Amino acid sequence: MEAKLIAEEIRSGKAILGIELGSTRIKSVLIDTKNAPVAQGAFDWENSFIDGIWTYPLDKVYEGIAESYARMKEDVMQKYGVELTKLRALGISAMMHGYLAFDKSGNLLVPFRTWRNTITTEAAAKLSALFDYPVPERWSISHLYQAVLNGEKHVGDVAFMTTLSGYVHWKLTGKKVLGVGDASGMFPIDIATKNYNKKMLAQFSSLVAEKNYGWNIESVLPEVLVAGDDAGSLTKEGAALLDKDGTLESGIPLCPPEGDAGTGMVATNSVAKRTGNVSAGTSVFAMVVLEKELSKTYSRKIDLVTTPDGSLTAMAHANNCTGEYDNWIKIFGEAAAALGARFDKGTLYDALLGLALKGDKDCGGLMPYNYISGESMTGLELGRPLFVRTQSAGFSLANFMRAQLFTALGALRTGMDILFDKEHVALDTLVCHGGFFKTAETGLRVMAAAMHTKVAALETAGEGGPWGIALLASYMVHKNGRSLAQFLNEDVFASSESKTVVPDPADVEGFNTFFTRYTKGLPVVKAATEYIDW
Repeated sequence: MEAKLIAEEIRSGKAILGIELGSTRIKSVLIDTKNAPVAQGAFDWENSFIDGIWTYPLDKVYEGIAESYARMKEDVMQKYGVELTKLRALGISAMMHGYLAFDKSGNLLVPFRTWRNTITTEAAAKLSALFDYPVPERWSISHLYQAVLNGEKHVGDVAFMTTLSGYVHWKLTGKKVLGVGDASGMFPIDIATKNYNKKMLAQFSSLVAEKNYGWNIESVLPEVLVAGDDAGSLTKEGAALLDKDGTLESGIPLCPPEGDAGTGMVATNSVAKRTGNVSAGTSVFAMVVLEKELSKTYSRKIDLVTTPDGSLTAMAHANNCTGEYDNWIKIFGEAAAALGARFDKGTLYDALLGLALKGDKDCGGLMPYNYISGESMTGLELGRPLFVRTQSAGFSLANFMRAQLFTALGALRTGMDILFDKEHVALDTLVCHGGFFKTAETGLRVMAAAMHTKVAALETAGEGGPWGIALLASYMVHKNGRSLAQFLNEDVFASSESKTVVPDPADVEGFNTFFTRYTKGLPVVKAATEYIDW
């Protein structure tokens, strides 16, 4: 009976769609009137390192959103026997930050520079000093100003810049807008106005005035919207980009496009003060909604961004998390295959990562540094993956896997120590989501040890960002005068269940020992970036 009801909702155009362009997957999630996921589709993609730049080609963006939509549409047909032709609402989210710059004709001026690039150190430092505000290397304004400092010819032709979510939204609706959460990763936001900081806009304009570019920073940035605002509707051209079959109706309202940090907050019900969440996958970041402003600026350590409805949020972001141990697990799979045993990816992850719970609390003295890319929080402009140990270390598979999980959170812990120990930020629970928690018990126990605080995983959080942006689209059409937090508590999470883990004191002590060694050994990684250059 439930399937019949869902089928009728889809047929009558009451379902809502969220699409998120993540770092390794573009995923579409369809939700019903109860805000529950009912169908999904995905497209795998990978960034490329070309001419010293981490990037994605924009033709893959179009291919990816169309393919993920097609697979979701097929999932609908298989499960419910109906063709998806209309939607109640739609939302787009994507990786935050980065640099997508266009001329007045809408042409991309340089290849997309993603959040992963750490080539803007000079610009980020100068802007942080100018604004007295943390401006990370990943932020769009850092990329723009670095291009200014480098004397790149394209800068004079910039007419518009945006994030990946803003770009896709623009192509679907014709609207150059951005949700405040994603916008807060482009340029500092004034919490009072929920718009770009006017003083800092003027400071930047003065900084580049002598260049006489012919553009003003305010006109270059997308318009800022907050959760619940109308952000335009799907055009005929936009519908054709999504649905290659040509059956999707245009005119569907879209919510403001958001970044993956904001949608993660929504998917974990972490938009109210004293709430926090951590997203751990290719990168890892923790978001804590603040009760008050921090006492000082922590450039390159703590970012200040906002929730999708504009509340001040502290963000500790690390570029590297699961990427390198994914490579190790692939190698172990190849070793097994060479011996005649083949296992699917899920089995390998469950078995190998599960061993981490059997290792020594401090990983037995093993120390991986899984820096595929640079890491600003630990002062490394370039990445160089390493594995080091002493001769007397406990060199076992269990210790090895435990060390892989511990080191994945090393840079994150650097930032969180600032919030907990220096700023005394109050946090009730840290809600977790992302690939790090696919082996749920292992991931949660390690995170609890690293953060020395209670952590939880919601049963629904596995859908992550695409579900989060679908919820924001749902909020836009069902808010009925309520705040975003009220909507989530009442309509989405009222009956949700969670798995909670309280940190084990022995695990906390073990991680602290590991982290002391991790910090002490960072100069080794720095040296490796200087001397290992083949």
